[in-house]
Amino acid sequence: MSVDRFEAPALVVVDMQNDFVREGAPMEVPDARRTIPVIQALLEFFRLTERPVVYVRYVAGPRRTLIWEWSPQLEPDVKLCWIGHRRRYPDVDEELLCYDIVEELYPEPGEYVIDKYGYSSFHNSRLDSVLEAEHIKSLIVVGTVTQICVEDTVRHGMHLGYRMNLVSDGVSSFDPVLHEATLRNVRMKYGWVSTAAEVIEALRKQ
Repeated sequence: MSVDRFEAPALVVVDMQNDFVREGAPMEVPDARRTIPVIQALLEFFRLTERPVVYVRYVAGPRRTLIWEWSPQLEPDVKLCWIGHRRRYPDVDEELLCYDIVEELYPEPGEYVIDKYGYSSFHNSRLDSVLEAEHIKSLIVVGTVTQICVEDTVRHGMHLGYRMNLVSDGVSSFDPVLHEATLRNVRMKYGWVSTAAEVIEALRKQ
């Protein structure tokens, strides 16, 4: 019998934060802005159908960890994604909390926001506990960066027993080759890959 990959789903939005998405951000992923309308469509559908939405934020500082070795922007002279640190970006006319979710996708009251200090959304976070409390079995994953935090989340979630669904037009990267390799790898061994339209159409039939 085949697995229902969309049974009891939640939408997980990974690292769509000012310091990754906004223009001129220290670790800007320009491609992430392309995914905003796609993620907005999924958010609208999940909210209208009263399905859970979970946001995950990467946070750093003030103490150095091993992950800083590969991301010098985390150091005190830049303070990428430090809690409480504010930054002005060229595409907005105000200072924003650098680790916060971008305004275009901002959480609504009652939606979960989970902070993490590593790549996987599950590592040393309360994500698994939240999903268990909501009786979630399937995750619809969007966000950035495809081959780093998104992929690590998908792999980790599969090992925890979740049915991982990666939204191909809802994830983004600064490296097209690694982006495509991740989609192929997830499809081969870790979960399912679909467009947002395909996900919404399948969930409408439930």
